[in-house]
Amino acid sequence: MNTLYYGDNLSVLREHVLDESVDLIYLDPPFNSKRDYNILYREPMGGSSSAQITAFEDTWHWTDEAERAYQEIIDTAPPALAEMMRSFRLFIGVNDVMAYLTMMAIRLVELRRVLKPTGSIYLHCDPTASHYLKILLDTVFGKENFRNEITWKRTSAHSDARKYGANKDIIFFYSKGNDYKFNSIYQPYDAEYEARFRNKDEDGRRWADYDLSAKGLTGGGYEYEYKGKLTLWRCPLETMKRYEKEGRLHFTSRGGIRLKRYLDDLPGIPCQSIWDDIPPINSQAAERLGFPTQKPVALLERIIQASSNAGDVVLDPFCGCGTTIVAAQKLKRKWIGIDITHLAISLIENRLREHFPRAKFEVLGTPKDLGGARDLADRDKHQFEWWALSLVGARPYGDKKKGGDTGIDGIMYFRVSPTETVKVVVSVKGGGNINPGMVRDLKGVMEREKAGMGVFITLEQPTAGMKKEAAAAGVYKHPLNDLTYPKLQMFTIEELLDGTKLKAPAQAETFKKASIIDTIKQQGFDWQ
Repeated sequence: MNTLYYGDNLSVLREHVLDESVDLIYLDPPFNSKRDYNILYREPMGGSSSAQITAFEDTWHWTDEAERAYQEIIDTAPPALAEMMRSFRLFIGVNDVMAYLTMMAIRLVELRRVLKPTGSIYLHCDPTASHYLKILLDTVFGKENFRNEITWKRTSAHSDARKYGANKDIIFFYSKGNDYKFNSIYQPYDAEYEARFRNKDEDGRRWADYDLSAKGLTGGGYEYEYKGKLTLWRCPLETMKRYEKEGRLHFTSRGGIRLKRYLDDLPGIPCQSIWDDIPPINSQAAERLGFPTQKPVALLERIIQASSNAGDVVLDPFCGCGTTIVAAQKLKRKWIGIDITHLAISLIENRLREHFPRAKFEVLGTPKDLGGARDLADRDKHQFEWWALSLVGARPYGDKKKGGDTGIDGIMYFRVSPTETVKVVVSVKGGGNINPGMVRDLKGVMEREKAGMGVFITLEQPTAGMKKEAAAAGVYKHPLNDLTYPKLQMFTIEELLDGTKLKAPAQAETFKKASIIDTIKQQGFDWQ
C-alpha cells in the first residue's frame, strides 16, 4: 500500500485509488497566493543555498483545461455541486480564482469517493480562498459533516502594513458521515494549573487534594463512618477503602479526609480548535528542508493520531516535501502520496530512505525503462531533467524557467576531506540531436565553474566523437589517497536504469536532511 505516485492527482485518484479505501485524507493544496514556491538546497558544508528551483507555480489560470473540468462538473457532479459551481461562476466570473475553485471541486469529488464511511478529511488553507473552500466542502461532504475549523498559529506576531498581522492558517475538518473515527488528543496543562499540585509524595509525585464530603451537593451521597468520622461521602465505603490502600487519602491535621489527585494521572487539557503549541518550520528548525510550504511533523502527527488508528490508510494528494508521509510511516499507518513534480517525489524518496532505512514503499508514474523515459522527455522537458538528475543523486541548478541557460542542469558535491568538497556539474540531454560540441560545451562550463568533475547524461547513445571528447578531459586525482576518476563521465539513461554508477569519491549531501531519526528514537517509536 505504501506508494508514491508521480502525476496529476486527479488522474491518479481515478485510475489507482479504489472507492472507500482511505481512512484519512490531509491536503495542503496550493493557496492561489500567486507566488512561486522554491526548494532551497543544502550547500555541501551545511550552509543555506542561494540556488533555487521552482517546485510548482502557485498560480491558476482559466484555460481550456479549466473549462473542460468545469463542464464535467456541470454534466456529471451531484446536482448541489453543479448548482454551486454555476453560482460561483456567476458571482466570481471567469478568472484565476474560478479556475482554482474548479480544479479543487473536481478533486474533492474524487476524494470523497475514495474516503471510507468512517473516514475524515482535513483541508489546510489560508485566508486567500478559505471562505470559498468552506462552501465547496459543505457542498461536497455535506454541511452536516463539518466537524470543526482549526486555527493553527503558524508564525509569531509581526507587523503587516495597514492591516492586522497575518499569522494563522485554517484547517477544515470534515467527516464522511456521523460514525467517524476520532481519538481525543490532550495537551499539557499550563503552569498556572500545574501550580495547584504543590504537594509531593516521598517519590516526588505531585498532587492536590479534593473534598470527599458530599454535604450540600444535590443528588445525595453515601452516609457512613470512616476513621471515626461520620458524614455524607461522595463515594461508597468500598471505594474509600481502595483509595486508602492505594495511598490516595490525605488525612488533614483537623481530622478531615481528602482525596489526593496526582498530576501525572491526569491526561491533560482536551485539544481545542486553536493550535498555538506547534511551532512553524523556521530557519532554525531541525526538520527544515527548505521547502517554503513545509509543515511541522508534529502538526501532521496530531491530525493522524486524532483521526486514524495504526494500520489505517492515510492519503495526501498534494504531498509536496512529504511531511504527511513521514508522520504516517512513523505512526505505523499505511499511506498514499501524490505529487505532480518529480522534484517533490525525489525529495520524499530521499527523506524516507534517510528516516526509515528499512521501510518498503513503491514509486509509480516515474519512468522504469527507456520507453517511459522518452515519453517523459517528450511531454515535459523540465520534469525529465529533474528525474534524470535524481538517477545520479544530483540536484537541479537554478531556475531555467525564469532565467537564462547557464549550461548547467544539475549540480552535486563530493567530499574529499572533512572540510573540503569537489563540485560536479551535470548536463542532461533529452533530445535526439546530440554531438561532440555539447561535450566540449560541458568542458567549458567545468572550467568556468572550477568544477572538479562533470557528468553528461543523454537519452540517446553518444557518438564516437562524443566519447573521444569525454576521454580527452583527463582524470580527477583525489588529493588524499591518489585515487583517480574520469573527469568527465558520460551515461545513457538506459545505463543508469540498469544500475551503472558514477565513479567518484563519497557524495556529500544533496538535499538538506531533517534531523528526525534521533527524535523518533527518543520518543520510543519503531522507526523502521
